[in-house]
Amino acid sequence: MVNPSGAECAFYYEDFQRGSDRQECRAAKNPRSAVWQPSDCKNCPVPAILAANGSPYLELSIFINPRKLIIGRRVTAEAWCSLHGPIDGDPHVGCPECNAVADDLLRALFDEP
Repeated sequence: MVNPSGAECAFYYEDFQRGSDRQECRAAKNPRSAVWQPSDCKNCPVPAILAANGSPYLELSIFINPRKLIIGRRVTAEAWCSLHGPIDGDPHVGCPECNAVADDLLRALFDEP
């Protein structure tokens, strides 16, 4: 679904049918985070991560940190693989273990006659 900032995001949901007024981010499930607002989609890295990584095992959650002296809110994403655990490094690349398995499968596919 297209989020308020205009990017395609699988975690954003809205319902304005039949008098309903509902907008939510399903990646905002961190209890230590500030409450999600539609304006947070503008700074959210999740649509770019989803566009770069198509792993079915990728799980994301966002952390919204309201800045005290600086205007605005900072949105960071935490990524982990449901098979191998937390992803260290860039979540755009994905899980190193899953990528190694996929590379081995592609090598085996193209090396055999």
